[in-house]
Amino acid sequence: MVAGAGPLLRARTPVPRMRGLGRAGGALGPGPPPPAEGRPLGARLRAASRGASPPSPAPARGAMAAGPGGGGGGGGGAAGGAGWRLPGRVLELVFSYLELRELRSCALVCKLWHHVLHGDENSEVWRSLAARCLAEEALRTDILCNVPTYKGKVRAFHHAFSTNDCSRNVYIKKNGFTLHRNPIAQSTDGARTKIGFSEGRHAWEVWWEGPLGTVAVIGIATKRAAMQCQGYVALLGSDDQSWGWNLVDNNLLHNGEVNGSFPQCNNAPKYQIGERIRVILDMEDKTLAFERGYEFLGVAFRGLPKVCLYPAVSAVYGNTEVTLVYLGKPLDG
Repeated sequence: MVAGAGPLLRARTPVPRMRGLGRAGGALGPGPPPPAEGRPLGARLRAASRGASPPSPAPARGAMAAGPGGGGGGGGGAAGGAGWRLPGRVLELVFSYLELRELRSCALVCKLWHHVLHGDENSEVWRSLAARCLAEEALRTDILCNVPTYKGKVRAFHHAFSTNDCSRNVYIKKNGFTLHRNPIAQSTDGARTKIGFSEGRHAWEVWWEGPLGTVAVIGIATKRAAMQCQGYVALLGSDDQSWGWNLVDNNLLHNGEVNGSFPQCNNAPKYQIGERIRVILDMEDKTLAFERGYEFLGVAFRGLPKVCLYPAVSAVYGNTEVTLVYLGKPLDG
């Protein structure tokens, strides 16, 4: 019994566990888990799905210096991944498929994305967006001749006449910038732009492409100003919600009253059909001024209220057309 018990006892004797040694030491213990970099991709994804964010691998040398100025800390969140390290030309190609609302969000992600979007106003991003937003007529004619960049053209389109904020007797043509007044008797009809201004400095161009009639007014209006009335009157300037310059008799109008002639010079020339008038709204100084042929005509209105003001026009002649193009911030001097 003693001779046969030796092997049996040896087989049933438990082997002591050697704790504290990892697998590299050759022990039978489990050892510490492998680092996140060495774990299988499936395990890392499962850990992420359970809410446990595995540590990201260390960035390659120089990878975080891809942003402008070499700052790597600005690429947090979505920009901290592969998107941050994509070349600017690749990002530009991706952004060219996005709409304006999405581009605005992308510009807030990091410095690199902001630079790609706004560093070149004629980039593929803005060229593609302009081709999708603007009518072919607007791009191939001289309507936008004073807007040199594709980004500026897109901006002008979003500041053009509103199809939902105008008289029922007018419509906006397919080019997106020109108002056409139908031949309706005993009616004065106007239109406002899509976007108004309560701060900053802004400039836009207005020109008539048809007869003026007895009243043709350009100026600004609040959202409360009427855009249609009976008879042939100066609609802009007929109440305290609008300010206008009547191009027919060179009078300034506000609150139903004539505020003097404009420009203030002897024998001021009359408006000529097709002549572009530049309107300058300064919400910091609360003034409205006009230019004609790059000649500054002077300040027409002062003390404007600190409310949202919209570029606007009003017309009375049948089948006349008025075009308005937003230019952006006016150039000083």
